[in-house]
Amino acid sequence: MDISHYYIEQGTGYPFILLHGNGEDSSYFSNQINEFSLLYHVFAIDTRGHGKTDRGNAPFTIRQFADDLMEFMDSHKIDRANILGFSDGANIAMIFAIKYPDRVNKLILNGGNLNAKGIKRTVQVPIEIGYKMASLFSGKSLQARENAEMLGLMVNEPDIAVDDLAKIQAVTLVIAGTKDMVKEEHTRLIAKNISNAKLQFIKGNHFIANKNPIEFNHAISDFLKQ
Repeated sequence: MDISHYYIEQGTGYPFILLHGNGEDSSYFSNQINEFSLLYHVFAIDTRGHGKTDRGNAPFTIRQFADDLMEFMDSHKIDRANILGFSDGANIAMIFAIKYPDRVNKLILNGGNLNAKGIKRTVQVPIEIGYKMASLFSGKSLQARENAEMLGLMVNEPDIAVDDLAKIQAVTLVIAGTKDMVKEEHTRLIAKNISNAKLQFIKGNHFIANKNPIEFNHAISDFLKQ
């Protein structure tokens, strides 16, 4: 493997992996790590090219990040884990659960999307404009190239086929904010096509884990205890 993940590890018990969103790092889950580490062995990971984890030389794609997660689990001798992914982290978790179903115990998808069409246009259009601008200057500037790669994850990815959701075997909680940037019908579509999924909406925007942690953590705890 061409990278070594930075991660926060806390607690003992069953492994519980937390995956942050685009352009963020493991600190996004500051309101979850302490609470869940009372019951679980928590690993909050910085994805490739995010936070303190190197970019490396492999492709900068959601599928690569899912393979990175597999290597992380292997290197830490984690056979199976509960996985919570937020935003792009949810997309990584979805692809991981499709590709490696036997490695996931319980799956929590918070604010994930199958493709760019699942995002409200008011949010997506500025991202697409930013991506075009950054791509234009990516040959001349390292910063522009990095921006283009990061924004490209939200323009071209994760490109998951609805039919592939049937490959997810884990008991799943699909959770989103009532005013999420992911369209409500898109969140419902994801939940409907995972055979063992429960759907829940929490008051707030895309960032409910950070902005409404009491309600969010309660929903996650209830789900994991079932």
